[in-house]
Amino acid sequence: MNDSEHPLEPFKRATTATIRAIAEDEGLEVTFGQGPAVMRGNKLRVPLPNLGASAEEIDAIRGMGDAFALKLRYHDADLHRRRLPVGGPAEEMFQWIEEARIASIGALRMEGVARNMDASLEQQCRQAAFDTITVESEAPLGVAVGLLVRQHLTGRPLPPSAENVVQFWRDYVEEHAGSDIDALRDHLFDQNRFADICKRILRDLGLDVELDEPPQSEESQDEIENVDEGQESDSEATPEDVNLDDAMVDESSEGDSTQMEMDADVDFDDEGAEADPDDAPAPAPDDLGRIGLGRDYHPFTTTFDETVRAETLCDADEMVRLRALLDQQLVSLQHATSRLANRLQRKLMAKQNRTWEFDLEEGMLDSARLPQVIIDPMNPLAFKQEKEMKFRDTVVSILIDSSGSMRGRSITIAAMCADILGRTLERCSVRVEILGFTTRAWRGGQSREQWIIAGKPANPGRLNDLRHIIYKAADDTWQRTRRNLGLMMREELLKENIDGEALLWAHNRLVTRHEQRKVLMVISDGLPVDNSTLLVNPSNYLEQHLKYAIDMIENRSAVELIAIGIGHDVTHHYRRAVTITDAEQLGGAMTEQLAALFEIGR
Repeated sequence: MNDSEHPLEPFKRATTATIRAIAEDEGLEVTFGQGPAVMRGNKLRVPLPNLGASAEEIDAIRGMGDAFALKLRYHDADLHRRRLPVGGPAEEMFQWIEEARIASIGALRMEGVARNMDASLEQQCRQAAFDTITVESEAPLGVAVGLLVRQHLTGRPLPPSAENVVQFWRDYVEEHAGSDIDALRDHLFDQNRFADICKRILRDLGLDVELDEPPQSEESQDEIENVDEGQESDSEATPEDVNLDDAMVDESSEGDSTQMEMDADVDFDDEGAEADPDDAPAPAPDDLGRIGLGRDYHPFTTTFDETVRAETLCDADEMVRLRALLDQQLVSLQHATSRLANRLQRKLMAKQNRTWEFDLEEGMLDSARLPQVIIDPMNPLAFKQEKEMKFRDTVVSILIDSSGSMRGRSITIAAMCADILGRTLERCSVRVEILGFTTRAWRGGQSREQWIIAGKPANPGRLNDLRHIIYKAADDTWQRTRRNLGLMMREELLKENIDGEALLWAHNRLVTRHEQRKVLMVISDGLPVDNSTLLVNPSNYLEQHLKYAIDMIENRSAVELIAIGIGHDVTHHYRRAVTITDAEQLGGAMTEQLAALFEIGR
């Protein structure tokens, strides 16, 4: 090594060469930096280890790079999209089994790759707190099946934290799907045939998947374009609800769900259109404009749900520490994001001064009235004065998905953007509310325990305890609540996401306020997922309720709804929406959406 060379340069060269060799792509651009691994097009960014990092930490980083390289070489993204079940635990499990196929190819061919990916898997499982799971209800079935498939295919023992997930489901899965899992070994390099057996495994475990699929040649060009719409990367995301590695997410590739409601009471009329058995429209908002949950959705119990102020979720010293951590993160992006915020402020302030008061006795001469004075000198001169028009009748609510899949760079940048834009809008006299949503437990909390005690009745509805967080209420001052945003940096807070109820909660808070104009901005990185709910209800239960909530707000409410999807195409669900492929684009997307909403030229 050259004396002037940075100590990490040999690591970077060796890792780059290995990734290119595994991917069989000498043109692959590999860079290194802070934050998670990210793949976009032909560019891969790999985390840079700290000086003095342990051998296990180095191997884990190498494992991330190896996994991306294997995916580039052995994974057909278009085929995967065509075969992927739509929504719910079936989609999650299918994703994990495909990830197991890719990892197994590398592990069977290269011992060094196998060790690296084992180290990476152990690190990821610890970050997801899988090593602390003590009961079956906390162990996600989809992840457990994917890990068990990986173990069967490679013959290698799982790392301790991964084994802690699998142990709760091993006997059940092997009893019902063991023979099909063993059959996967013969089709590691045939992704299409592998997907066929994968769907058999899903059916073995009682998950709903389509039985027949049209051949690729029968798809019309329009259908292909609809599937590919909004996709800006050739890679799929790992399952959304429990992210073993937020760093390994290239891009989510969900499309618009066309799956029909699975409830037995849905029938069809003579014209072939879906008809509601009660032939009744969705319930209208109440006198205050608040929207109810709807007839086809219900929680098993709301006893354990909570709406809490952020400052009550940790002590004052911890909140100060977390806010300091957020401030450190703000340094790297503050210049770019602040520039966007300042541009928004200038445009808002410029718009505020575009109105005039006319027919005044003093001020600036109104030249438009001069012809009348010339024609009839008896008409008095008229004056006008520029009027400062502030948005004192506007309130903006920013609702942030605070689920586990947002962990890492996504939630950090969401917090930074909410911080900067919140201050910007308040300087322009726009009220701002910042809210978050997650659950109190992983994969069912006390709600699920109550359901078990009640004898596990069928179709119980939502089976997790909601946690809705108020980081800043609209009437709070920024100085009083600014440190609350640091709570987003607390990883143990981020669990699962039930978007439909969160959307209605935020809407119902807004709609009862006195401001004339009300804006709701939703920031999310995926569809709603809660294993405890989806395993015992129709597989699209939560997604259908999200669609209901969106439809009611967009068509039955005066609240203006905007959505920003991080690595997830939200344009299929929301009328006014934008999708970004990298969390670092969030600041610009939020600013541009608000600018467009206030009818300001971009």
